Amino acid sequence: MEQNLIALGFILLLIVVILLKTAVVVPQRSEFVVERLGKYRTTLEAGFHVLFPFLDKVAYKRSLKEEPIDIPAQTCITADNVTLEVDGVMYMQVMNSKMSAYGIDNYQYAASQLAQTSLRSAIGKISLDNTFEARETLNGQVVMALDEAATNWGIKVLRYEIKDIQPPKTVLDAMEKQMKAEREKRAEIARSEGDKQAILNRAEGDRGEAIFRSEGEKIKRINEAEGRAMEILKVAEATAEGIRKVAEALSGPGGKEAASLEVAKQYLAEFGKLAKVNNTMIVPGNLTDLSGMVASAMATFKHVVKEGEDVDRQPEIRSRS
Repeated sequence: MEQNLIALGFILLLIVVILLKTAVVVPQRSEFVVERLGKYRTTLEAGFHVLFPFLDKVAYKRSLKEEPIDIPAQTCITADNVTLEVDGVMYMQVMNSKMSAYGIDNYQYAASQLAQTSLRSAIGKISLDNTFEARETLNGQVVMALDEAATNWGIKVLRYEIKDIQPPKTVLDAMEKQMKAEREKRAEIARSEGDKQAILNRAEGDRGEAIFRSEGEKIKRINEAEGRAMEILKVAEATAEGIRKVAEALSGPGGKEAASLEVAKQYLAEFGKLAKVNNTMIVPGNLTDLSGMVASAMATFKHVVKEGEDVDRQPEIRSRS
C-alpha cells in the first residue's frame, strides 16, 4: 500500500513538472517561436499555451515593441576628404517573428552594421558644408537602405537619427574662423546699408525741406505781389476819389474862387520854403506887391483850368461833327 502511494505521488510530481515545463504564458506584444524536434512548428501569440512534452520547445522569443538601437560612433569621409566622427540611434520593430528567427542569425547586429555602412556611403557623396544641413536627407537614405535589406529579416526600420557629427579640431578651428569672417561680413554689410539708408534719408529730408522752403517763398512772393497790387489799386482808387471830389468842389458855387485862394496860399508857402533852404536869399522883384503875386498865381491857375476844359470839350466837338 505504501509503495502504491509512493508511486502515485511520483506520478503526480512528474505530471506537475511536465506541466510546468510544457505550459507557456506569452506576454502582450510578444511572440514565441516553437520548434518540434529542431524544426519550426508554430508561433505562439500572447496568452496561455501548452506544448507537447519532450518534443516541443520555445526556440526564440521576440518582442513586437519598437526597439531603439544605439549606433556607435564611426569614422566617415566626406566628398571633400574631411574625416568625421558620426553616431546615431535607430528605431526598429519585429514584424514577423519566424523570419527574424530564421532569416538572419542576429537581426539587431545586422541592422546596426548595415546602418553604419549606409551612413558612410551617404556622407561620402556630400561635402562637409552640406553635412550639417543634410541630416534629414542622410537619415532618410539610411532608412531606405535598411528597409530594402530588412524585408527578408522580418523587421522594419522605422527611423534613423544622427545624434552627433564631430569634425577634427583643425576643421572646427577653420569653421570657427569662417563663421567669424562671415559674421563680420554681414555686420559690415549691415553697417554700410545703414549708412546708405541714412544718407538717402538725409537727402530726402533736404529735398523735402528745399521744396517746402521754395513753396513757402513762392507763396510769400505771391502774397507780397497781391498786397502791392491791392495797395496800388487802393491808392489809385483813393486818388481817383480825391480828384473826383476836387472836381465836384470846383464845379460847385464858389469852387473856383476857393481853389484860387488855395493856390495862392501854396504858392506863398513854397516860396517861403525855397527862401529857407537855399543859402542865397531870393527876393522877388515885386516883393511889396503881394496882391500882384497872388493875381499872377490866380491867372496861371485859371489858364490851366481853361486848357483842361478845352481838352475835355474836344471829344464832344468831334462827336458832334
